[in-house]
Amino acid sequence: MEFVTKEAVLKILRDKGIPFEVTEHPAVYTIEEMEAAGLPHSGDICKNLFLRDAKGKRHFLVSLEKDKRADLGRLAELLGCGKLSFASEERLGRLLGLRRGAVTPLGVLNDEDCAVELVFDRDLASHPRLGVHPCDNTATVWLAPADLERLAAEKGNPVCWLDL
Repeated sequence: MEFVTKEAVLKILRDKGIPFEVTEHPAVYTIEEMEAAGLPHSGDICKNLFLRDAKGKRHFLVSLEKDKRADLGRLAELLGCGKLSFASEERLGRLLGLRRGAVTPLGVLNDEDCAVELVFDRDLASHPRLGVHPCDNTATVWLAPADLERLAAEKGNPVCWLDL
């Protein structure tokens, strides 16, 4: 399978008429590195976590405010699943065509089976624009939360908003 590239993500956004800006930058792997990159303030950066349930049957991409900590026990309760843990980089590559440092809700564009559930922290809805990687950690795309949700929902992946 050929995975969606940064250029393909940007084309998809343009073709769907989704307003966005893109900032190119050196490869970053953490929120701290994103902040140190000195990006222009075009929105709020999201922290993105790729998780799996204890049996490895359900997978979740969780997006929350960059300064929030995810309580995985509480999140598992809210999602009605067993214990959550971080999924392996192998699963990340196989299911979303991503690598460590490039985790993004836009990865669902690579999810042929719509197997990954997107979970957005409800607090993100109040931000005018969010910064997420376009399936590549050398750029950040700034777009409205509603557009990000719509893109994932149109793709067919389950999407929910929770108080995290």
